[in-house]
Amino acid sequence: MHYQEYAPPDDLSRHIRCIWWLRESDPAGHPTAIYPDGCCELVVHRGMPFSAFSRQNGWHPQGRLLFVAQQREAVRLKSVGAVDCIGVRLQPVASACIAGERLPALRDQVCDLEALSAACAEALVKASESLQASDEPEPLWRMLRHWVLPHAIDSRIELAVKTLEAEQGRARIEAVAELVGMSLRAFQVRFLTEVGLSAKEFARVLRLQSVIRLLDNENLPLTEASLASGFSDQAHATRELRRMIGLTPARLFAALRNDRGGDETVRLAAAFVRGRS
Repeated sequence: MHYQEYAPPDDLSRHIRCIWWLRESDPAGHPTAIYPDGCCELVVHRGMPFSAFSRQNGWHPQGRLLFVAQQREAVRLKSVGAVDCIGVRLQPVASACIAGERLPALRDQVCDLEALSAACAEALVKASESLQASDEPEPLWRMLRHWVLPHAIDSRIELAVKTLEAEQGRARIEAVAELVGMSLRAFQVRFLTEVGLSAKEFARVLRLQSVIRLLDNENLPLTEASLASGFSDQAHATRELRRMIGLTPARLFAALRNDRGGDETVRLAAAFVRGRS
């Protein structure tokens, strides 16, 4: 599997976290999971789209052009053919740049991008062809300047996101609201509108990501990783991990310790967590 990220140019950095490109010519087809990270994404499948699992519909094929809204649990996927997909990971504060006021209602959904904006979907397809043909992301940056830069960033919510990220989700929401000069109620409403998660949900996702990265990179036992990530104890972290990613901590710990190819169920997730192939 080849996973690559492209950092945005300076003028897009407040709106875009990265472009990513995932390829695998002969995937094994085992189920895997993508953990929530507090970001929405635009995705174009240039190979075979993944099958996705939902409690309502079981395994079902994804569309080729997707808007991945904010997720509070792992998205479960499996490949059904050669994988070649390109994604645009939005900054949390720019989550509404395509979905607009519909964003909060899309929580936990993976939507048809054409239904949200047919023109944006068409532009994404055309721009992604250049990356696939020449490994050159500039046409995608040009496309994104047209579609995301008109979205006005709320500097108060941007500061709140940065504060929560710097504290890895451990900051008190009341303190963050006070820091950005908003009443708690106004802050909660505005954060949900701009990010697509409540501030408390966003903080929970950040703590989850912190645990995963500590287990993956720092060789810490789960108890220490849990406390360092702001959970009250290991039992609290265990409950959250199982609810959000569907794995026991022991299984996740073992899978992240192995070579990425050693556990098919976490290979794709590990690539996104680590940000490299």
